[in-house]
Amino acid sequence: MGVLIVVGTLGLVVALVQKVGGGPVASEGLALRQPAGSSIAGVSAAEGIVTIWVRRPDGERVLVVDAKRGRVASEIRLGE
Repeated sequence: MGVLIVVGTLGLVVALVQKVGGGPVASEGLALRQPAGSSIAGVSAAEGIVTIWVRRPDGERVLVVDAKRGRVASEIRLGE
C-alpha cells in the first residue's frame, strides 16, 4: 500500500515538474531511489525547482529537483 502511495505521488510530481518546467521531463522519468519504508510528506514547486519532503527510516530529507533536467540536484538532511 505504501508503494502505491509513493508511486501515485511521484506521478503527480512528474506532472507538476512538466507543468512548472515548461517542457517534458526526460523520458525515463524521475527516480528518487529512497530506501524501503520511505514516504513523501510534501511537495512544493517554484520556477523550475521542485522540492520533495521525504520521511525515511533514518531521518527526514528535502530533495531539490531540477525540473528542466528531471533529476535530483541536491539533498538536504533535516534534524541531524
